[in-house]
Amino acid sequence: MSWLFGYKSQVPQGPPPPGGAEGGAPQDPSSAGQAAGDANLTKAERKAMEAYRFDSSALERAAEAARTLERSKHAREALELSKLQEGTRQQEYVAKVKEYEAHIEASKVEQKRVDHEERRKTLAEETKHQQQRAQYQDQLARKRYEEQLAQQQRVQEENLRKQEESVAKQEAMRRQTIEHEMELREKNKMKLLEAELRAKAKVDRENRDLTLEQIRLKAEENRITVMESIKTAGSVLGQGATALLTDWNKVATTVGGLSLLALGVYSAKGATGVTARFIEARIGKPSLVNETSRFSLLEAVRHPIQTFNRFKAKPADALQGVVLQPKLEERLRDIAIATKNTKHNNGLFRNILFHGPPGTGKTMFAKKLANHSGMDYAIMTGGDVGPMGRDAVTAIHKVFDWANTSRRGLLLFIDEADAFLRKRSSEHISEELRSALNAFLYRTGEQNPRFMLVLASNTPEQFDYAINDRLDEMVEFVLPGIEERERLIRLYFDKFVLQPASEGKKRFKVEQWDYSVVCSRMAEMCEGMSGREISKLGVSWQAACYASEQGVLTEKMVLDRCEAAVRQHRQKMAWLSEQEKLDHKSITGGKGFIM
Repeated sequence: MSWLFGYKSQVPQGPPPPGGAEGGAPQDPSSAGQAAGDANLTKAERKAMEAYRFDSSALERAAEAARTLERSKHAREALELSKLQEGTRQQEYVAKVKEYEAHIEASKVEQKRVDHEERRKTLAEETKHQQQRAQYQDQLARKRYEEQLAQQQRVQEENLRKQEESVAKQEAMRRQTIEHEMELREKNKMKLLEAELRAKAKVDRENRDLTLEQIRLKAEENRITVMESIKTAGSVLGQGATALLTDWNKVATTVGGLSLLALGVYSAKGATGVTARFIEARIGKPSLVNETSRFSLLEAVRHPIQTFNRFKAKPADALQGVVLQPKLEERLRDIAIATKNTKHNNGLFRNILFHGPPGTGKTMFAKKLANHSGMDYAIMTGGDVGPMGRDAVTAIHKVFDWANTSRRGLLLFIDEADAFLRKRSSEHISEELRSALNAFLYRTGEQNPRFMLVLASNTPEQFDYAINDRLDEMVEFVLPGIEERERLIRLYFDKFVLQPASEGKKRFKVEQWDYSVVCSRMAEMCEGMSGREISKLGVSWQAACYASEQGVLTEKMVLDRCEAAVRQHRQKMAWLSEQEKLDHKSITGGKGFIM
């Protein structure tokens, strides 16, 4: 339709005919003047002016074409075809515009992506430079700090050296002074002694005759006195012997009296020994027993209040205040219930072995087990048997004789039992220790309703086979896991920190902070530590509070003490030799029971 409404056609037209306007018409003078004026305009102004020009010849051609189409029989089809062509060109133009816009948008997105990538690289480089600068500054600061420490160390060493030299000089001067005083004193004593000896010698020389006369008189009197005594004793003994030999009644009376005297002395000696052994077996405790809950008159006299409280106390739960794994707790509870019922029904007690790393609560549970079942307990150490030598056999028999006299029943706990119950085949043990082991095997050959035997050892693999044959049950006490450590830390934090602070003790206060979070954090830090080490950590918190200026326990102090305890534990583990690590292999593995 561009040809119809006078729009410029896309088809290029030929050059205009020379010498005039289109159609050979002469050019209008006004048009020539306008063309001359346009020549003076700039390119931009000419483009602006062309937008407002109108070519009337195009309208004339359009009108002529319209009249021609009206007279043609295909006018309507040509018009529709022109419309379709124009619509198609318009759609193509719109599509090109949209494609161009999409291309522009894609270019913008790509430019933004490039800008972001450049910015990211710039930030990464800046961050890297800042990190390098911070590391360099940190290295410089650390180097300066190390140099300051080294300088302080040198100054302290120099001061210490000067102090030691000063002290050494003072000590040398003091020693020289003392030696000089002693030398002067010794010289004065020697001079005084010489003067006394000279004076005494002079007096002796002057009184020599008188002294000799006195000695002669004393010797004469002594000789006369001795002679008279000999004569008197001889006459008396002679008369007595004569009278005794001549009178047979006196002879019989003397012999009978001497016989009765000998019999009385022998009987009194035997009766005293029997009485002493009876009292020792019934009242006193054997020398091998270090601790016992059994009543004795001597302990009652020494500690009357504790003895009264012991009779007043009621049996408690065997697992009260004990932190352990659920499976181990169930097993130990079964042992406690079975022991209590065995005691009430006068049954035969079982022998049990507690083995595991040190500090896992074997001794404490044995005490709680005896208290729960209503029995007495006695604790002895296997290391005390070896030094006794030949007396070890007698001491072991005394322990078992003493245990058999208990009315309530006795739980005999032997700690470090492997010290004297070692293998007889592979171990080089002395004859005394072998005899003690044989005596122990003889007294434990059969189960007893009077006492219960509980052994504890860190290395149960060293036991003799006969000892293993006498064990009815073995329980392993292992190191606590993460849950048990957290429960233990909470228990000891409440016992050693919160309770003293709530009681209002002097110089013992606690800052406000999240105790639960800190206890959980310390439980993760204390991996591999035993219950004894965690309990000592609780005591160290008290020491840190008492050592502070204000007597206030802070979160930093608690964590610092925990880190120190962890470092000490690692140092102890590093000190173990390879053989010790093999012997105590359960130290570094397992999670479980602790007190």
